[in-house]
Amino acid sequence: MPGRIMVGVDGSAPSDAALGWAADDAARTGAELHIVHALDRQPYSVGRFPDFGQWNNLLLAASRVLERAEAAVRARQPSVPVHAEIVEGTPAAVLQDQARRADELVIGKRGLGGFAGALLGSVTMQVAGQVRCAVVVVRADPPERVGEIGVGIDDSDVCEPAIGYAFEQARLRGARLRLIHAWQVPVHAFAPEIAYDVDEVRAAQREVVRTRTAGWRERHPEVTVVEDVQSAHPVEALTGAPCDLLVVGSRGRGAFGSLLLGSVSRGVLHHARCPVAVIRPADDPGTSPSR
Repeated sequence: MPGRIMVGVDGSAPSDAALGWAADDAARTGAELHIVHALDRQPYSVGRFPDFGQWNNLLLAASRVLERAEAAVRARQPSVPVHAEIVEGTPAAVLQDQARRADELVIGKRGLGGFAGALLGSVTMQVAGQVRCAVVVVRADPPERVGEIGVGIDDSDVCEPAIGYAFEQARLRGARLRLIHAWQVPVHAFAPEIAYDVDEVRAAQREVVRTRTAGWRERHPEVTVVEDVQSAHPVEALTGAPCDLLVVGSRGRGAFGSLLLGSVSRGVLHHARCPVAVIRPADDPGTSPSR
């Protein structure tokens, strides 16, 4: 589990929720917590004569955001080592760079100020789709805890890191782990009359889940596992079950099709009511290298 957790803050409600989630996860894992505020000079440097007084005000406001964030963490989790820093640059660039030195990055689903535009399709999607460490996206209004973690399972090796992360989160929280596998009967355009034995297909899909998670169950016998195999769209299956955290891989194949940001992962980030962790494989060439 993480040795260093990074959280982006800007004083917004989603940022506060992300800060609380990160502080709790740092306490669970024994990690240090690094709080970062991205201060973007560019929007205030458009005029011919820059307003240095305005820039000083922005620095002062950023310092207050960090002070407030650090105080909130110390009040909530006093045993967690905390470091806070203002970093100049655009939010996406700052977070991607800081994530190189982190094992987990936590961000709010939306933002204000330094994180303006942190909507799906902008900062959140840029970060979740590019960095190599685990990325946890937290809503401003997460639901009440239900004692369950959900993880998407497919028949590819790409989901292994997500499964490992989910098992460890369940172990640390003493939570149940719901193994969610969605499958859909294929339709052949040139032979739509082809029939399938649904019970046989369902049994085969359950075997996919058991085979894919067998090693993790052996390593974590203390984790109570619930198999949730559905004939449904993956996003519907993943977001339909109440969970404290949903864990998805960033790409895959099989029942989950092409699990890229922009398809299933993007759909889950859009529609999930709970925090979502996006886990990329360590050898994914599409990510930025971490430490």
